[in-house]
Amino acid sequence: MSKPSLVIVDTACANISSVRFAFERLGVSPLVTADAALINSADRVILPGVGTAAAAMRNLQRLELVDTLRQLQQPVLGICLGMQLLTTASAEGNVDCLGIIPTRTERLQAADLPLPHMGWNTVDGRADNPLLAGLPDASYFYFVHSFAVAVSAHTIASCHYGQTFAAMVRSGNFFGAQFHPERSGAAGATILKNFLELTDADTRT
Repeated sequence: MSKPSLVIVDTACANISSVRFAFERLGVSPLVTADAALINSADRVILPGVGTAAAAMRNLQRLELVDTLRQLQQPVLGICLGMQLLTTASAEGNVDCLGIIPTRTERLQAADLPLPHMGWNTVDGRADNPLLAGLPDASYFYFVHSFAVAVSAHTIASCHYGQTFAAMVRSGNFFGAQFHPERSGAAGATILKNFLELTDADTRT
């Protein structure tokens, strides 16, 4: 397979270097940009993010990327906050998000466990999740978050930390990972490789 054109959206609120380096280790040189035309023309798009949903949405609005992101037809992967931005709204600042995946992001109900949920945890995925292909059940991934996406029909992998929450989501060509695949060793690299190798059949709803 020829290497796909890959764009990492420069949201101005993400540690983009670690994501870029993770793809470079796979032999792919991503373009980091906030240019709508370049994002539209890419074969694959990564939506990263750290910080708060309110700040991230302000940045996307300032960059005039909200409509661009909503209308993408190629495979898109939101990472951590980037996954939360795919939802309808976030309780973190009570902000409307991109509304691509019809579920909400709420504060993680961790009971007596510390927040943020930080470190390694297992993920249980659905059998039809193409991003988990080749990975054993209950693989470990690295998380850092205090807010989480509610489990819904769009959940394709789940995790438990005080409560069960969506570790991965999907709607058509849009995928999300609450964990950081770029910081999750060999398992995370497999997720990114599988994303690069998605077929048209994999992105159908």
